[in-house]
Amino acid sequence: QLQLVESGGGLVQPGGSLRLSCAVSGVTLDYYVIGWFRQAPGKERELVSTISTSGITTDGDSVKGRFTISRDGAKNTVYLQMNTLKPDDTGVYYCADSPYYRTTYLADDFTNWGQGTQVTVSS
Repeated sequence: QLQLVESGGGLVQPGGSLRLSCAVSGVTLDYYVIGWFRQAPGKERELVSTISTSGITTDGDSVKGRFTISRDGAKNTVYLQMNTLKPDDTGVYYCADSPYYRTTYLADDFTNWGQGTQVTVSS
């Protein structure tokens, strides 16, 4: 059974950086698209970035140029490098898997979800 476990969240000052990890077990990353989502209090879950099996990435408009998604097949792990963090980046960050290959995604396209990791950007 596919499982995803996020880590790396924490408290960081505006302008700082964090790297989130999504460790995948039960299956190889080679067959799934992995997405990072975030959800702030009182807001809907937002798609941040995706990475396909061939390494093609997409990023939401609010994080373009600041966040980078990557994958390490040997470790079966997907990363989200977050730079120049802003208070609006605060939220719980989730990773999830999708069996679909699309140019755009909705949350319903993703099957399994991790438990989430909290990111707080504040001075």
